[in-house]
Amino acid sequence: MKYDFGVVKELKTDETRVAITPDVVSMLKADGLNVIIESNAGLLSGFSDEDYISSGAKVADNAKEVWDNSKVIIKVKEPQPSEYQYFRPDLIIFSYLHLAIEKELTQQLLSKKVTTIASELIKTKDGQLPLLTPMSEVAGRLAVQIGSRLLESPNGGSGVLLSGVPGVQPGKVIIIGAGVVGFNAAQIAIGMGADVSIFDINPKKLVQIDGIYGTSIKTHYCNPARLAQEVPKADILITCVFKPSHVAPKLITEDMVKSMKKGSVIVDVAIDQGGNVETIEKCTTRQNPTFEKYGVIHYAIPNIPSAVPKTASYAYSYAMYPYLKSLGEKGIIEAIKENQDLSNGIATFNGQITNEELAQVLNQEYTQIELLVGFKIK
Repeated sequence: MKYDFGVVKELKTDETRVAITPDVVSMLKADGLNVIIESNAGLLSGFSDEDYISSGAKVADNAKEVWDNSKVIIKVKEPQPSEYQYFRPDLIIFSYLHLAIEKELTQQLLSKKVTTIASELIKTKDGQLPLLTPMSEVAGRLAVQIGSRLLESPNGGSGVLLSGVPGVQPGKVIIIGAGVVGFNAAQIAIGMGADVSIFDINPKKLVQIDGIYGTSIKTHYCNPARLAQEVPKADILITCVFKPSHVAPKLITEDMVKSMKKGSVIVDVAIDQGGNVETIEKCTTRQNPTFEKYGVIHYAIPNIPSAVPKTASYAYSYAMYPYLKSLGEKGIIEAIKENQDLSNGIATFNGQITNEELAQVLNQEYTQIELLVGFKIK
């Protein structure tokens, strides 16, 4: 029997989330769809095998059983090299993929003709990213909490309290990027009483923030000269400029980092897309989450939401549900024919790259999905 959906343990370093929560399994079951899940896949998110069994899922002893017996594998993060052995032409993988920086994975998917739906590429007609947004909200809110803790002197920070106290100025938080991550980071920073500035190149976003917060948040058009002037003032610098299917731009130069105060903190939320900071050359881990360079604490964990896996798993699972329902009930062809949001998420199909921006970044051939499925998508 082939199960409609399969869920395996996440193998990426420090990843603690699970793709589907038990209550969403129940919802899929009510739709007539079935789920097989690897034993203990939800354990680090607070969900037991018994929770999944009572919700109607089949619990498998090992990953191979799940991969071999599922039409669609649902994951949080991209498949790891040890999972490439399970790839096959009739398989669909639905996950955050970030293929722009995963060239080996991309080649494996293409050579084995795996169809992939990249969660970060699902996009609505009005330009919203419904599967990326909930994780960006979590990451933005956590970034300020993390930065605040790292400012404490026992953690190597400068000993600044973000809120300040009467007679003592609050800490300075500078946010680069006014998208979902940046907006949520600003919201939490203001709530903690910090002095907040935010940068972006989109005036509309800056106007929106000004309309909500007024002078409580200082807005800046983002350019190198302005960054060089303001970055030295930061106690916490949060960078979150990235675009799906692209490598993140390096906006914070080494000289800017050198200009920062000793014991200040950088949280690079864009690190899973390559990062925005020149002095961060690789990701950090939960075991060693930070490093110091030029007296500045650098935090570069690529899966920040996994610090709160229960909340993050619920958010991801609920956002996934309508797309899973459509896939399960209609199959991949009919689902993408009727749902443009879902068709936008197709990254590879039958050995071809079907996302134009991704193909450009990887310098590979792009094939329009409509040519492969033989009809015009609505």
